[in-house]
Amino acid sequence: MTDKTKQRDTSFAGKIVLVTGAAGGIGRAAALAFGHAGASVVVADISVDGGHATAARIVEAGGKALFVHTNVARAKDVEALVDKTVATYGRLDCAFNNAGIEEEHLPLADAEEDLFDRIMGVNVKGTWLCMKYEIRQMLKQGGGVIVNMASVAGLVGSPNQAICAASKHAVVGMTKTAAAEYGQRGIRINSVCPGMINTAMLARALAREPQREKTLRGRHPVGRFGEASEIANAVLWLCSGQASFVTGHQLAVDGGLTAI
Repeated sequence: MTDKTKQRDTSFAGKIVLVTGAAGGIGRAAALAFGHAGASVVVADISVDGGHATAARIVEAGGKALFVHTNVARAKDVEALVDKTVATYGRLDCAFNNAGIEEEHLPLADAEEDLFDRIMGVNVKGTWLCMKYEIRQMLKQGGGVIVNMASVAGLVGSPNQAICAASKHAVVGMTKTAAAEYGQRGIRINSVCPGMINTAMLARALAREPQREKTLRGRHPVGRFGEASEIANAVLWLCSGQASFVTGHQLAVDGGLTAI
């Protein structure tokens, strides 16, 4: 047995996992982590190049992956995504509904209606559609696990991000409600609530206002931003048997941001 074989994680061997928004950032980190742990991963994203790249990295590392081009704000796309997953692999064990956007940095009264509709369309409607079709499949097969991407903005107020905060609070509300509705039918549903994570999204925000970086870092008692891999670790735990008694929970992975 080689060292590489010894080191390979098999905790999700035989599992079929769907990750949306997997072309980069936290979604890519989670997809790669699931692949490394032995899962067959369905990579979903609106970005064709990024989605194919994520799937290719999983396959190159010895795993199994399939990319499906998906706009989570469209019901037909999401239904087709779940159908393709089941047609290819036979079932759906875990889903990480990670796709989301965060384009806002202005006071509530300065935002326009189209921005509200765009953020809500992806973050709220997209999460709802994903759960709708995932749950239908999981009910047919007798259970499954869902993790939704929320945010610390779904737990506390977020100045200059009122619409984003509203969307993530909505994700938290849907997560709690769905967990209560389907807990006795074998489906666990939780959300993960990251603090500020070193991703392209954060890099764009800091590029707009570089003077805020020190202040933002200081909001995390650990003294730094998080890494995408740290959120991926939390998602895998929530999807694992180790979290078998956890449902309806909002797991803050935020370096202590919500503690102060």
